[in-house]
Amino acid sequence: MKRFPVILDCDPGVDDAVAILLAKQLPELDVRAITTVAGNVEVEKTYANAHRILHVAKWEVPVYMGAARPLIGTQVTATGIHGADGLGGVEVPGAAIPPVPEERAWDVIYREAVAAGGALELIAVGPLTNLAIAFAKYRELPKLIRRIVIMGGAATLGNTTPAAEFNIYADPEAAEMVFQSGVPVHMVGLDVTLKSYLTASEIDAIAALGSEQAKFFHGILQNVLAFSTKLGLPGVSMHDPAAVLYAVDASLFQAEEAGVHVECKGSITRGKTVTDLYSDAQFEKNAYVVTEVDRPAFVERVKTLLARYA
Repeated sequence: MKRFPVILDCDPGVDDAVAILLAKQLPELDVRAITTVAGNVEVEKTYANAHRILHVAKWEVPVYMGAARPLIGTQVTATGIHGADGLGGVEVPGAAIPPVPEERAWDVIYREAVAAGGALELIAVGPLTNLAIAFAKYRELPKLIRRIVIMGGAATLGNTTPAAEFNIYADPEAAEMVFQSGVPVHMVGLDVTLKSYLTASEIDAIAALGSEQAKFFHGILQNVLAFSTKLGLPGVSMHDPAAVLYAVDASLFQAEEAGVHVECKGSITRGKTVTDLYSDAQFEKNAYVVTEVDRPAFVERVKTLLARYA
């Protein structure tokens, strides 16, 4: 099995936490660093939460702080779903939060890209501000990144607004810079993540594994489960875990090559990922849009990976 170097850029966040728990158990991933960005909660909290999750996972990975606000416009958060702390109010006793390193997320991305000699992949499951700053600061960086897998956007719907998914809406200008960077972008958006869900009984079955990590997983999902139930959804959408699993096993999914741009000026469409997937008019192809998932296989893979903690 060939491992590949990765930076996980995230905004923990409940589903980010699950994604990190899964990433630790994926031997394909050589995770060089975790970089955090403001998104679900403020950047100081996403940095601290990354350390708390790594403590639960019993995993040592360097964590670096990134952008505290979007490139342009007002910061938005998702505390109504993830809780004011970002982890649904679940405490992590014993987790140490070290001082913030001087080196910032965008500099780490460039450093690791150079060190990997063009093999580095980015899995970005929060707003794309850190990546945009890295591309703006280091103009040669796109040639050093093999692929970017994002959780964000959609071809057909939105959640934060009728047009826009949260991670893209939180910083549309950054997202457009990433899509137009020249690096292939694989968009694991709402089209597929809403189909990549776990039911309440499936969540309970994982909790029954009995490990510290399984119990943490169960605890942080309870508020999101209640929110999802009120919306009439069949379970909790595993948005960020879907992106991580796609990065290592695309056979679980279906994806279509497409051209993607991000609407940055529309009064009611700001943050929309505009694709040519279902259009006669075509853009230059710059991305792959993931549209389908084998949900039974996806659920089984999540269970199997979390069972490795037991």
